[in-house]
Amino acid sequence: MMAEGGFAPVMMLKTMNLKMYGVGVLMFSGLVAGCGPRSVVVGPDGISPAYRSGSAGGSGSAGAMPQATAQGEAYDFYLLNLSWAPEFCATHQSQRGGSQLECTEHRGFIVHGLWPQNNDGSYPQHCASRPGPTNAGAWSDVMPDTGLVRHEWETHGTCTPYDGDAYFGLIRKAFKAVKIPADFAQTDHEFMLPPTGILGEFAKANPSFPAGSLALSCGNNRLTALEVCLGKDLQPIACSNVRSCRANAVKVTPQR
Repeated sequence: MMAEGGFAPVMMLKTMNLKMYGVGVLMFSGLVAGCGPRSVVVGPDGISPAYRSGSAGGSGSAGAMPQATAQGEAYDFYLLNLSWAPEFCATHQSQRGGSQLECTEHRGFIVHGLWPQNNDGSYPQHCASRPGPTNAGAWSDVMPDTGLVRHEWETHGTCTPYDGDAYFGLIRKAFKAVKIPADFAQTDHEFMLPPTGILGEFAKANPSFPAGSLALSCGNNRLTALEVCLGKDLQPIACSNVRSCRANAVKVTPQR
């Protein structure tokens, strides 16, 4: 499925039980040395009591949630999908340049979306028609294609109780709360790691994330995206019904 504006970095990446075309996702459920599990209590509305009291920590996303402006649909958590832009650029040569900032600027991880999900693997999408963000280009620091911004709002954002600007504000906040390991900053050569190795690096870089909150997407044995499961308060939580990438190792396409 191609996003508006010709941008489809990870539309092919979501697993069949989540959204897309059967590309695998690997749950990181084991413990990394020095990173034990953190108990996360989530209320029936998907928001942790610690968040309400202001004592929640870990993801760096603490702060008041935006005002709800619509009813939205029922869902249990968010799946933050961070696309590995170099892989998209390498496989979509004809779409380089122009508005494809993720390619011309040699970016690493960019946001593909913040997707409402249910614990049973279902998900709402294409909900009530509502106006999108005031300026689609204002979010280019995290989502560099305006066509993708519009697509994500129409497909996923309309299912939340927030207006367009508030929804993309949540996306920016969630993205900035994820620390990217040094090995994935300014990569200049291809390398290969087992999926557990990549997830282990992210777990070490984000030690407060609970076990099972990180997942990896891959296609043709190549890294395509990192995914983070978040409660409705944007605090990381263990994922539910996320399928596994079956690759023994994945190649990482360099940024340059």
